[in-house]
Amino acid sequence: MGDGPDDAGSSRQRLVRAVDASLTRLGTDHIDLLQLHAFDAGTPIDEVLYTLDMLVRAGKVNYVGVSNFSGWHLMKSLGIAAQNGWPRYAAHQVYYSLVGRDYEWELMPLGLDQGVGALVWSPLGWGRLTGKIRRGQPLPEASRLHATAQFGPPVSDERLYNVIDALQSVADEIGKSIRRSRWRGCSPARPYPPSSSAHATKLSCATILAPSVGRLRRNRLRG
Repeated sequence: MGDGPDDAGSSRQRLVRAVDASLTRLGTDHIDLLQLHAFDAGTPIDEVLYTLDMLVRAGKVNYVGVSNFSGWHLMKSLGIAAQNGWPRYAAHQVYYSLVGRDYEWELMPLGLDQGVGALVWSPLGWGRLTGKIRRGQPLPEASRLHATAQFGPPVSDERLYNVIDALQSVADEIGKSIRRSRWRGCSPARPYPPSSSAHATKLSCATILAPSVGRLRRNRLRG
């Protein structure tokens, strides 16, 4: 990062320089999946995709993906890639949680139709769905949300508490903590009742590749 014209965005010069620098830092000769962090409105899509094709042909990158694209950004990029025989985006890093389900409206059916998998960032709703936040109780003093809530995806208190109440009901039903019950909807053994919410869960399970998580202590992974 820097203040120069090629220190941000997805220009050819920056992508090539950034990939070479990453290979040096990682001590490897290729990157399995290169993700663009956001759509760059200042660089033509053709330039971005042509550069990614160069990197793939050079053996420096195996697959390419994006993050936080809108539906039309992603679909236009896929169309241009198909026209020119360039690599298609294989993965899309998106925000998706029980308190933020915009992914279901457009990006999820697009991913299902075009074969673009989702890498979900902040599946815990910016740390709000860990089981520590409860209706009628103050935010725990140790919570990082005191300092970070303003930077994350917004959600109203009432919506948050309604989701937490529902999660607690599911957790009680299956004898697990809220932390252990959140992704139960993606179990292939679970039947889906005839509701729009269940239908969306079934479709999302067909597109989600993996959640992206931050730093976690080992005991949190165990739930």
